[in-house]
Amino acid sequence: MRLKSIIWNGLFVAALCLAGFLLYRIFQQYSLDDIVRSVRSIPFSTFCAALLFAAASYLCLSCFDLLAIRSLGKSLPYRKILLASFVSLSLGHNIGFAGLSSGAFRYRYYSRWGLTAEDVAKIILFCGVTVGLGLITLGALALIVNPDDAARLLRIDPAGARLFGLLALAVPAAYAGLAFFVRGRLRLWRWSFQLPKISTALAQVGVGTINFMFVSACLHQMLAAFGDVAFFRSVTAYVLANSAILATHVPGGLGVLEATLSYAVPKEASIGALIAFRCAYFFIPLALGSVLLFISEIVFRRSRGAGEEADERAEAQSV
Repeated sequence: MRLKSIIWNGLFVAALCLAGFLLYRIFQQYSLDDIVRSVRSIPFSTFCAALLFAAASYLCLSCFDLLAIRSLGKSLPYRKILLASFVSLSLGHNIGFAGLSSGAFRYRYYSRWGLTAEDVAKIILFCGVTVGLGLITLGALALIVNPDDAARLLRIDPAGARLFGLLALAVPAAYAGLAFFVRGRLRLWRWSFQLPKISTALAQVGVGTINFMFVSACLHQMLAAFGDVAFFRSVTAYVLANSAILATHVPGGLGVLEATLSYAVPKEASIGALIAFRCAYFFIPLALGSVLLFISEIVFRRSRGAGEEADERAEAQSV
Protein backbone atom coordinates (compact mmCIF):
# COMPACT_ATOMS: atom_id res chain seq x y z
CA MET A 1 0.00 0.00 0.00
CA ARG A 2 1.32 3.41 -0.94
CA LEU A 3 2.19 6.03 1.68
CA LYS A 4 -0.57 8.37 0.45
CA SER A 5 -3.13 5.58 0.79
CA ILE A 6 -1.93 4.79 4.31
CA ILE A 7 -2.22 8.48 5.29
CA TRP A 8 -5.73 8.87 3.81
CA ASN A 9 -6.94 5.61 5.40
CA GLY A 10 -5.43 6.66 8.71
CA LEU A 11 -7.28 9.97 8.50
CA PHE A 12 -10.46 8.04 7.69
CA VAL A 13 -10.16 5.88 10.82
CA ALA A 14 -9.28 8.89 12.97
CA ALA A 15 -12.22 10.88 11.57
CA LEU A 16 -14.58 7.96 12.20
CA CYS A 17 -13.45 7.64 15.82
CA LEU A 18 -13.74 11.40 16.32
CA ALA A 19 -17.25 11.36 14.84
CA GLY A 20 -18.31 8.79 17.43
CA PHE A 21 -16.75 10.83 20.23
CA LEU A 22 -18.48 13.99 19.03
CA LEU A 23 -21.84 12.27 18.95
CA TYR A 24 -21.33 11.47 22.62
CA ARG A 25 -20.05 14.98 23.36
CA ILE A 26 -22.89 16.70 21.53
CA PHE A 27 -25.64 14.76 23.25
CA GLN A 28 -23.88 15.14 26.58
CA GLN A 29 -23.97 18.94 26.19
CA TYR A 30 -27.68 18.94 25.28
CA SER A 31 -29.86 16.56 27.25
CA LEU A 32 -32.44 14.57 25.34
CA ASP A 33 -35.23 16.44 27.14
CA ASP A 34 -33.74 19.78 26.02
CA ILE A 35 -33.54 18.64 22.41
CA VAL A 36 -37.06 17.19 22.34
CA ARG A 37 -38.57 20.24 24.07
CA SER A 38 -36.74 22.66 21.78
CA VAL A 39 -37.71 20.85 18.61
CA ARG A 40 -41.34 20.59 19.74
CA SER A 41 -41.45 24.34 20.27
CA ILE A 42 -40.84 24.79 16.52
CA PRO A 43 -43.99 24.46 14.36
CA PHE A 44 -43.88 21.20 12.39
CA SER A 45 -44.29 22.97 9.05
CA THR A 46 -41.41 25.32 9.92
CA PHE A 47 -39.13 22.45 10.90
CA CYS A 48 -39.98 20.58 7.67
CA ALA A 49 -39.19 23.70 5.63
CA ALA A 50 -35.85 23.98 7.44
CA LEU A 51 -35.11 20.33 6.63
CA LEU A 52 -35.86 20.98 2.96
CA PHE A 53 -33.46 23.94 2.94
CA ALA A 54 -30.80 21.77 4.64
CA ALA A 55 -31.33 19.03 2.03
CA ALA A 56 -31.05 21.62 -0.74
CA SER A 57 -27.76 22.80 0.75
CA TYR A 58 -26.32 19.27 0.76
CA LEU A 59 -27.42 18.87 -2.87
CA CYS A 60 -25.54 22.08 -3.70
CA LEU A 61 -22.49 20.72 -1.88
CA SER A 62 -22.60 17.61 -4.06
CA CYS A 63 -22.46 19.95 -7.06
CA PHE A 64 -19.13 21.23 -5.67
CA ASP A 65 -17.72 17.72 -6.10
CA LEU A 66 -19.42 17.31 -9.48
CA LEU A 67 -17.83 20.50 -10.82
CA ALA A 68 -14.45 19.51 -9.35
CA ILE A 69 -14.50 16.07 -10.95
CA ARG A 70 -15.52 17.47 -14.31
CA SER A 71 -12.77 20.10 -14.11
CA LEU A 72 -10.30 17.20 -13.73
CA GLY A 73 -11.61 15.65 -16.94
CA LYS A 74 -13.02 12.69 -15.00
CA SER A 75 -16.50 11.22 -15.09
CA LEU A 76 -18.51 9.50 -12.36
CA PRO A 77 -22.26 8.83 -12.05
CA TYR A 78 -23.94 11.58 -10.04
CA ARG A 79 -25.41 9.05 -7.57
CA LYS A 80 -21.87 8.06 -6.55
CA ILE A 81 -20.78 11.68 -6.22
CA LEU A 82 -23.87 12.46 -4.14
CA LEU A 83 -23.16 9.52 -1.81
CA ALA A 84 -19.48 10.43 -1.35
CA SER A 85 -20.23 14.12 -0.87
CA PHE A 86 -23.08 13.68 1.60
CA VAL A 87 -21.31 11.11 3.77
CA SER A 88 -18.07 13.10 3.74
CA LEU A 89 -19.62 16.47 4.57
CA SER A 90 -22.33 15.31 6.97
CA LEU A 91 -19.52 13.86 9.10
CA GLY A 92 -16.93 16.51 8.24
CA HIS A 93 -19.19 19.39 9.30
CA ASN A 94 -19.41 17.87 12.78
CA ILE A 95 -15.80 16.76 13.10
CA GLY A 96 -14.17 20.08 12.19
CA PHE A 97 -11.17 20.72 9.91
CA ALA A 98 -13.63 19.87 7.14
CA GLY A 99 -10.99 19.82 4.41
CA LEU A 100 -9.01 17.01 6.06
CA SER A 101 -11.84 15.12 7.75
CA SER A 102 -14.17 15.13 4.75
CA GLY A 103 -11.16 14.50 2.53
CA ALA A 104 -10.47 11.21 4.31
CA PHE A 105 -14.02 10.04 3.64
CA ARG A 106 -13.88 11.30 0.06
CA TYR A 107 -10.70 9.33 -0.58
CA ARG A 108 -12.37 6.24 0.87
CA TYR A 109 -15.04 6.44 -1.83
CA TYR A 110 -13.30 8.01 -4.80
CA SER A 111 -10.23 5.77 -4.65
CA ARG A 112 -12.54 2.78 -5.10
CA TRP A 113 -13.97 4.40 -8.22
CA GLY A 114 -10.65 5.03 -9.94
CA LEU A 115 -9.53 8.44 -8.65
CA THR A 116 -6.04 8.93 -7.23
CA ALA A 117 -4.95 10.63 -4.02
CA GLU A 118 -3.81 13.60 -6.13
CA ASP A 119 -7.27 13.80 -7.72
CA VAL A 120 -8.91 13.83 -4.27
CA ALA A 121 -6.54 16.56 -3.07
CA LYS A 122 -7.50 18.67 -6.11
CA ILE A 123 -11.20 18.06 -5.41
CA ILE A 124 -10.74 19.23 -1.81
CA LEU A 125 -8.92 22.38 -2.97
CA PHE A 126 -11.57 23.08 -5.62
CA CYS A 127 -14.38 22.69 -3.08
CA GLY A 128 -12.53 24.90 -0.60
CA VAL A 129 -12.24 27.66 -3.20
CA THR A 130 -15.96 27.27 -3.99
CA VAL A 131 -16.82 27.59 -0.29
CA GLY A 132 -14.73 30.75 -0.04
CA LEU A 133 -16.25 32.28 -3.17
CA GLY A 134 -19.79 31.51 -2.00
CA LEU A 135 -19.25 32.86 1.51
CA ILE A 136 -17.58 36.06 0.27
CA THR A 137 -20.26 36.67 -2.36
CA LEU A 138 -23.17 36.14 0.02
CA GLY A 139 -21.45 38.18 2.71
CA ALA A 140 -20.95 41.02 0.22
CA LEU A 141 -24.62 40.91 -0.77
CA ALA A 142 -25.63 40.98 2.90
CA LEU A 143 -23.44 44.05 3.49
CA ILE A 144 -24.99 45.82 0.51
CA VAL A 145 -28.63 44.87 1.17
CA ASN A 146 -28.52 44.97 4.98
CA PRO A 147 -25.78 47.46 5.91
CA ASP A 148 -27.39 48.56 9.19
CA ASP A 149 -27.09 45.18 10.95
CA ALA A 150 -23.63 44.60 9.49
CA ALA A 151 -22.54 48.07 10.65
CA ARG A 152 -23.78 47.36 14.18
CA LEU A 153 -22.01 44.00 14.34
CA LEU A 154 -18.76 45.23 12.78
CA ARG A 155 -18.88 48.58 14.61
CA ILE A 156 -18.67 50.69 11.45
CA ASP A 157 -21.09 53.10 9.80
CA PRO A 158 -23.67 51.75 7.27
CA ALA A 159 -22.04 53.55 4.34
CA GLY A 160 -18.73 51.91 5.20
CA ALA A 161 -20.43 48.50 5.44
CA ARG A 162 -22.00 48.93 1.99
CA LEU A 163 -18.65 50.06 0.54
CA PHE A 164 -16.93 47.05 2.09
CA GLY A 165 -19.57 44.81 0.48
CA LEU A 166 -18.94 46.34 -2.94
CA LEU A 167 -15.20 45.82 -2.51
CA ALA A 168 -15.78 42.21 -1.45
CA LEU A 169 -17.62 41.54 -4.70
CA ALA A 170 -14.33 42.25 -6.46
CA VAL A 171 -13.03 38.86 -5.23
CA PRO A 172 -15.43 36.61 -7.21
CA ALA A 173 -15.27 39.09 -10.11
CA ALA A 174 -11.46 38.87 -10.15
CA TYR A 175 -11.60 35.06 -9.98
CA ALA A 176 -13.96 34.90 -12.95
CA GLY A 177 -11.85 37.47 -14.81
CA LEU A 178 -8.67 35.45 -14.31
CA ALA A 179 -10.43 32.29 -15.49
CA PHE A 180 -11.56 34.12 -18.63
CA PHE A 181 -8.35 35.97 -19.55
CA VAL A 182 -5.61 33.65 -18.29
CA ARG A 183 -7.26 30.41 -19.44
CA GLY A 184 -4.72 28.08 -17.95
CA ARG A 185 -2.16 27.97 -15.17
CA LEU A 186 -1.70 31.08 -13.03
CA ARG A 187 1.79 31.55 -11.59
CA LEU A 188 2.34 33.59 -8.42
CA TRP A 189 5.93 33.60 -7.22
CA ARG A 190 6.76 29.98 -6.38
CA TRP A 191 3.18 28.74 -6.64
CA SER A 192 1.10 27.91 -9.66
CA PHE A 193 -2.63 27.26 -9.90
CA GLN A 194 -4.67 25.65 -12.64
CA LEU A 195 -7.59 27.97 -13.29
CA PRO A 196 -10.90 26.46 -14.39
CA LYS A 197 -12.83 27.40 -17.49
CA ILE A 198 -14.89 30.59 -17.21
CA SER A 199 -18.11 28.55 -17.20
CA THR A 200 -16.82 26.46 -14.30
CA ALA A 201 -15.65 29.56 -12.40
CA LEU A 202 -19.06 31.21 -12.75
CA ALA A 203 -20.73 27.96 -11.68
CA GLN A 204 -18.50 27.90 -8.58
CA VAL A 205 -19.56 31.41 -7.61
CA GLY A 206 -23.23 30.66 -8.30
CA VAL A 207 -23.57 27.29 -6.58
CA GLY A 208 -21.35 28.39 -3.68
CA THR A 209 -23.56 31.42 -3.02
CA ILE A 210 -26.80 29.45 -3.41
CA ASN A 211 -25.54 26.83 -0.96
CA PHE A 212 -25.00 29.40 1.79
CA MET A 213 -28.35 31.01 0.99
CA PHE A 214 -30.01 27.64 1.66
CA VAL A 215 -28.13 27.25 4.96
CA SER A 216 -29.14 30.79 5.93
CA ALA A 217 -32.74 29.98 4.99
CA CYS A 218 -32.62 26.91 7.23
CA LEU A 219 -31.39 29.08 10.10
CA HIS A 220 -33.94 31.80 9.29
CA GLN A 221 -36.81 29.31 9.67
CA MET A 222 -35.68 28.53 13.22
CA LEU A 223 -35.01 32.14 14.23
CA ALA A 224 -38.33 33.32 12.75
CA ALA A 225 -40.16 30.83 14.97
CA PHE A 226 -39.00 32.83 18.02
CA GLY A 227 -39.25 36.38 16.68
CA ASP A 228 -39.66 38.64 13.70
CA VAL A 229 -36.33 38.54 11.91
CA ALA A 230 -35.64 39.59 8.30
CA PHE A 231 -34.06 37.03 5.97
CA PHE A 232 -30.96 39.08 5.24
CA ARG A 233 -30.46 39.65 8.95
CA SER A 234 -30.27 35.86 9.28
CA VAL A 235 -27.87 35.84 6.34
CA THR A 236 -25.64 38.42 8.04
CA ALA A 237 -25.70 36.44 11.29
CA TYR A 238 -24.88 33.15 9.57
CA VAL A 239 -22.05 34.55 7.43
CA LEU A 240 -20.48 36.03 10.57
CA ALA A 241 -20.96 32.76 12.50
CA ASN A 242 -19.62 30.58 9.69
CA SER A 243 -16.60 32.83 9.26
CA ALA A 244 -15.86 32.41 12.97
CA ILE A 245 -16.26 28.63 12.68
CA LEU A 246 -13.87 28.47 9.70
CA ALA A 247 -11.35 30.61 11.58
CA THR A 248 -11.45 28.50 14.76
CA HIS A 249 -12.02 25.01 13.23
CA VAL A 250 -13.93 24.02 16.38
CA PRO A 251 -15.62 20.64 15.69
CA GLY A 252 -19.16 21.31 14.52
CA GLY A 253 -18.71 24.95 15.52
CA LEU A 254 -19.72 23.89 19.03
CA GLY A 255 -20.03 27.01 21.15
CA VAL A 256 -18.76 29.29 18.37
CA LEU A 257 -22.02 29.11 16.40
CA GLU A 258 -24.14 29.68 19.49
CA ALA A 259 -22.01 32.55 20.80
CA THR A 260 -21.85 34.35 17.44
CA LEU A 261 -25.57 34.01 16.70
CA SER A 262 -26.46 35.12 20.23
CA TYR A 263 -24.39 38.25 19.62
CA ALA A 264 -25.79 38.88 16.12
CA VAL A 265 -29.48 38.21 16.85
CA PRO A 266 -29.74 38.15 20.67
CA LYS A 267 -33.55 38.10 20.87
CA GLU A 268 -34.28 35.45 18.25
CA ALA A 269 -31.28 33.16 18.87
CA SER A 270 -32.89 31.27 21.74
CA ILE A 271 -31.66 27.85 22.84
CA GLY A 272 -34.67 26.34 21.08
CA ALA A 273 -33.81 27.94 17.73
CA LEU A 274 -30.14 27.00 17.96
CA ILE A 275 -30.75 23.39 18.96
CA ALA A 276 -33.41 23.02 16.27
CA PHE A 277 -30.98 24.41 13.67
CA ARG A 278 -28.29 21.99 14.82
CA CYS A 279 -30.80 19.14 14.58
CA ALA A 280 -31.80 20.08 11.04
CA TYR A 281 -28.37 20.86 9.58
CA PHE A 282 -25.93 18.88 11.75
CA PHE A 283 -27.47 16.10 13.85
CA ILE A 284 -29.91 14.56 11.36
CA PRO A 285 -27.42 14.62 8.43
CA LEU A 286 -24.75 13.20 10.76
CA ALA A 287 -27.02 10.30 11.70
CA LEU A 288 -28.00 9.65 8.06
CA GLY A 289 -24.41 9.97 6.88
CA SER A 290 -23.21 7.50 9.53
CA VAL A 291 -25.84 4.95 8.49
CA LEU A 292 -25.00 5.38 4.79
CA LEU A 293 -21.30 5.00 5.59
CA PHE A 294 -21.95 1.76 7.48
CA ILE A 295 -24.15 0.35 4.71
CA SER A 296 -21.77 1.36 1.91
CA GLU A 297 -18.82 -0.23 3.73
CA ILE A 298 -20.73 -3.51 3.93
CA VAL A 299 -21.64 -3.30 0.23
CA PHE A 300 -18.04 -2.48 -0.75
CA ARG A 301 -16.66 -5.39 1.27
CA ARG A 302 -19.16 -7.85 -0.17
CA SER A 303 -18.54 -6.72 -3.74
CA ARG A 304 -14.79 -6.93 -3.21
CA GLY A 305 -15.16 -10.41 -1.71
CA ALA A 306 -17.30 -11.51 -4.66
CA GLY A 307 -14.72 -10.11 -7.08
CA GLU A 308 -11.89 -11.97 -5.36
CA GLU A 309 -13.86 -15.22 -5.46
CA ALA A 310 -14.53 -14.73 -9.18
CA ASP A 311 -10.83 -14.13 -9.80
CA GLU A 312 -9.92 -17.28 -7.87
CA ARG A 313 -12.40 -19.36 -9.88
CA ALA A 314 -11.04 -17.92 -13.12
CA GLU A 315 -7.47 -18.79 -12.11
CA ALA A 316 -8.53 -22.33 -11.11
CA GLN A 317 -10.26 -22.88 -14.45
CA SER A 318 -7.24 -21.61 -16.37
CA VAL A 319 -5.03 -24.09 -14.53
